[in-house]
Amino acid sequence: MLRREACLMDLQNYLRALRQRWWVVLATVMVALGVAGFVTVRATPQYGASVTFFVTSPSQGVSDAYQGGLFLQQRVKSYVDLLTSDRLAQTIVAEEQLGLTADEVRSRISARVEADTVLLSATVTDSDQARALRLTEALAAHFVTLVQTIETPPGAREAPLKIEVVGGPRVDAEPVSPRPVRNLLLAGILGLVLGVGLAVLRGLTDTTVRDGDALQEITSAPLLGSIPYDGHARSSPLIVGAAAQSPRAEAMRKLRTNLRFVDAQEPARVIAVTSAVQAEGKSTLACNLAITLAEAGWQVLLVDADLRRPRVAGYLGIPAGAGLTDVLIGEVPVEDVLQPWGDKSLLVLPGGSVPPNPSELLGSKAMADLLLSLRDLTDIVIIDTPPLLAFTDGVVVAVQADGALLVSRGGRTPRAQTAAAARALHSVSARLLGCVLNMSKENKIDVEQYRAYRRGVPVENLLGRRDDRRDDPGPARIPLDGAGLGLPADTEELSRVPR
Repeated sequence: MLRREACLMDLQNYLRALRQRWWVVLATVMVALGVAGFVTVRATPQYGASVTFFVTSPSQGVSDAYQGGLFLQQRVKSYVDLLTSDRLAQTIVAEEQLGLTADEVRSRISARVEADTVLLSATVTDSDQARALRLTEALAAHFVTLVQTIETPPGAREAPLKIEVVGGPRVDAEPVSPRPVRNLLLAGILGLVLGVGLAVLRGLTDTTVRDGDALQEITSAPLLGSIPYDGHARSSPLIVGAAAQSPRAEAMRKLRTNLRFVDAQEPARVIAVTSAVQAEGKSTLACNLAITLAEAGWQVLLVDADLRRPRVAGYLGIPAGAGLTDVLIGEVPVEDVLQPWGDKSLLVLPGGSVPPNPSELLGSKAMADLLLSLRDLTDIVIIDTPPLLAFTDGVVVAVQADGALLVSRGGRTPRAQTAAAARALHSVSARLLGCVLNMSKENKIDVEQYRAYRRGVPVENLLGRRDDRRDDPGPARIPLDGAGLGLPADTEELSRVPR
C-alpha cells in the first residue's frame, strides 16, 4: 500500500514538473524540428539504384537439392563482402569511365542477403541519378564475372554454382535521402522525449518554492495568501485605480480576510511583514495589505522598519523626511512624523534617515515603547522589515510584534532559504502567523472566472459546467467588523484616531 502511494506521488511529481515546464518540452521540440529542417534543406539529394542476384547450383534429387540449398545459404553470405571488395571496385574503375576512384565506388555500394534465401541485393547510392544507374549496371556485370572466376576450380570449365540477375538494375525516380517527412517525424519524437526528460529533470532538481503546498510544508505555517504575478506591478505596484480591480488586488483582499481569521483566540494587531531574502516583494505587499485593511474601515498604521533600504515612502509617494529613525533617537515625537495617505484611514510612518546601527535601534526600549503607543493609536499596525537571512532586524521586530507574515516569491526563493527564515523566527519564539506566496503563477481558470464575474458572465457559460470547488467570495469590498483581530466593532470608536 505504501509502495503504491509512493509511486503515485512520484507520478504526480513528474506530471507537476511537466505542467510547470511545458515550455521546455515545446522549445526542445521546436529546436529539434528546426535542426532537422535545416539539415534536410541543406542535404544533397541521393538517388538509389538496386540489383538482385539469385545463386543456384546444379543438383540431382531431393537430398542433393536440400544439401545444396544449405551450402548456398552459407556461401551467399560471403558474397556480401565480395560486393564491397577492393577487387570488384578496382575492376569497375578500370573497365568503366565513371570518374570515381575505387574507394569512392566502394563507399557507394551496400549489400544484404534476404533471410533464409539465396537472394542477394546490392544498392548503389549517388548524388547523380544517371551515374547511380551506370554504376549499378557495371556492378551487376562485373560481379557475375568475378564470382564465376573465383568459384571455378583449376582445370574445370565452369563453376559448381551459378549466379544470375533476377531484378534490376533500376534506379528510383525519387531521392532516397533526404526524406523530409521521416526526418521531421523522427526529430519531433526525439525532441519530445528529450524535452520531457529535461522538464522532469529540471523539476526534480528545482529547489525553489513553486506552489503554496510546498511553502506550507517548508514553513510549517498556514498559507494565508497566494498573490499572482502581475506584469503591471513594476510600473504600478499599488492596488489603486485600475489596479484595484485586478486579480492581484482580489488576492490581497483574500489575504486580508484570511488574516482576520488566522487566530480569533489570540488576535494580532501588530504584524511584521518579512521575507527570507531581498527582491521577494515584501515592501509592496506590506503597502497593499495596509491599503486593503484601510479599505475595510480599519485605522491602519504602516511603519517602514527597513532602516537599511526604506522604500515605503517612495511606493506611496509621500515625503521621505523624518521618520522612524528620528523618533527612536528622540529627535521628534511620533505624532509629528505620521503622514496620512489618500482618503483612506491609513497613516504612514516612513523610515527616515538611514542610521549606522539599525539592529540596535529596532531592538531598543524606545522601539518597544513606540509599538505600545501605536497599539493605542490605531487598530492595526503593519511593519515592513528587512529580509531575515541578511540581517537580524527582521527577527528583532518580529519578536516585539504580535506575529509575522513570511513572504516568499514563487519560483524564485530557494526552499533552503525559506526554511532557514522560518527557523530563524521559531528560534526566538516569534509567532509566525502564516506565509504568503508572492508573484505566483496565475491560475487561468480563477482569473477567467474573476473577469467573467465582473462582466456579469455566468460561470456556467465560461466553464460549460457548474464549478462547485469553492464558494464565490462575493463583491471585492466586504465590510468587516474586525472581530477576529480584536478590533473595535463600533466604528464610532475609530473617530478618536487623528486623521
